[in-house]
Amino acid sequence: MTSPSPLPDAVFKAYDIRGTVPEQLNPEFARKLGLALAQLARQENVAALAVGYDGRLSSPELAQALQEGILAGGIDTIDLGMVPTPLVYFAAYTQKTGSGVAITGSHNPPQYNGFKMMMAGKTLHGQGVQALKEIMRTASPPAGIARGKRTRLDLIDSYIQRIVSDVKLARPLKIAIDCGNGVGGAVAPKLFKALGCQVDELYCEVDGKFPNHHPDPADPHNLQDLIRHVAASDCELGLAFDGDADRLGVVTKSGEIIWPDRQLILYAQDVLQRVPGGTIIFDVKCSRYVAQSVAAAGGKPLMWQTGHSMIKAKLAETGAPLAGEMSGHTFFNERWYGFDDGLYTGTRLLEIVSRSMDPSALLEALPQGVSTPEMKLQMREGEPHALIRRLQNEGKFPQAESLITIDGVRAEYSDGFGLARASNTTPVVVLRFEADTPQALERIQAEFRSALQALAPEASLPF
Repeated sequence: MTSPSPLPDAVFKAYDIRGTVPEQLNPEFARKLGLALAQLARQENVAALAVGYDGRLSSPELAQALQEGILAGGIDTIDLGMVPTPLVYFAAYTQKTGSGVAITGSHNPPQYNGFKMMMAGKTLHGQGVQALKEIMRTASPPAGIARGKRTRLDLIDSYIQRIVSDVKLARPLKIAIDCGNGVGGAVAPKLFKALGCQVDELYCEVDGKFPNHHPDPADPHNLQDLIRHVAASDCELGLAFDGDADRLGVVTKSGEIIWPDRQLILYAQDVLQRVPGGTIIFDVKCSRYVAQSVAAAGGKPLMWQTGHSMIKAKLAETGAPLAGEMSGHTFFNERWYGFDDGLYTGTRLLEIVSRSMDPSALLEALPQGVSTPEMKLQMREGEPHALIRRLQNEGKFPQAESLITIDGVRAEYSDGFGLARASNTTPVVVLRFEADTPQALERIQAEFRSALQALAPEASLPF
C-alpha cells in the first residue's frame, strides 16, 4: 500500500487555501480537506456544508472529491454546482448552515485553484486554516457515523429574486459588464437585466482558460476593453468582476477607473442616511478621504487590517452596516448579509447612480488625492514580515503626525500618507502613497525610502 502524499505547506494561506493544480491541489488533497472539514463541522454541530465551484477547468473534479470527503465524514452537502463565490455565502446564510466552501482560484492564473471556507458563520483564516492542515494529516472516515447525504440546489434564481425585491433603480440604465470569462458570467447578465438595465456583455461566457484578459479588475490593463467599449457605445458605465465575482471594478464614460476606496465613500454616504452614526470599516490601504467622508456624513470611520476574512471578522464583531477594502471586496451588512459580493455591490452602485442623470459625473466628483498604485518590494519567503516588524520598532518617520501599526506601518501626514505592509499571500512588502500634491507625494516617498534603506540597504525599492 502506498503512503499518502505529504501536504504542501505553501498552499495554506492567511485567508484561504490556494495553489497549483495538480502539483499542489488535486482530488486526493480535496478529499482529505473534505474529511477535515467534516470533522470540524461535527465539533461545531454543523449538519451540512454548501459547496460551489468556479469556471476553472480543474474545479468540477476538486468539488466532486471535496464533497466525497465531506460525505464520508458524516456531513451532508448542499451541491450548488458552478456558481460565483458570493452564492456559496448566500447559500450558507439562506440554508441556515452558516458553512460552505467555494472552490475557486479567484483572480489567479488558470493553473491555480483554491478553497474559500466558512464554518458556523465564521470565515476560516489564519490559525483556522493552519489547524485544518493538522486535521488533514490524520483525518479518516469516522467509525459508527452514517455517511452524509448530497442535495443538489440551484440558487441562482432565488439569489437574483432576493436582490431585485430590494434594490430599486430610479431609472433604467444602459451598462456594459465584463466578466473576464470568470464564473460571474453565469449570473451577472441575468441579474442586471432583471434589475431593468440594458446590458452589453463582454466576455460573459465562462471559460477557465481566460482567453481574452485576466479576470482581475484591480489591474488597469484588464479594464481596457471595457473602457473602450463604454467610450464607443451609448453605455453610461462599465462594471467588471474578478474570477469568482466577489470583487467589483467600475469605469466611467470618460474612461476613469473608480477605485474601490472611492466607491466606498459613495456607499457609506448612502448607508449612513439610513443608519445615522454607523461604523464604516475600511482597510489600511484605503485613501484618507474615506475616513474624512465617513466622518463628514456623520459616521464613525474604523481602519482595520487588510484581508477579506479580517474585515469580515471585524464586521461581525462590531455589527457595522458597511465595510470595504482597497482590493475591491465590499461588505454590505445593511439590507444584505455582510459578506463580500461584487455582483450585489454592483447593484447597490447602480441604485445610487440611477438617481443622477449623469452617473459618470457623480462618480468622478468623488474626492481623490494624488496617489500611487500598489507597489511591491519583492523579497524571499519570511523576509517581508521581519522587515515590517523592524520598521514598526525602529523605523524613523520624523515628519509623520502619527504612525498606525495595526497592519504594517501607515504614516499619516497633514497632507498625505504612506504605507508599507507585508503581504499575507506572497513574499512581498506592499507599498502605497497618497498626498494632496505631487510634491507632497514625493516628500512622503522620500521619507519611506530613507526609513526602508536604513533597515534593508540591499533591497531594490520599486519607487
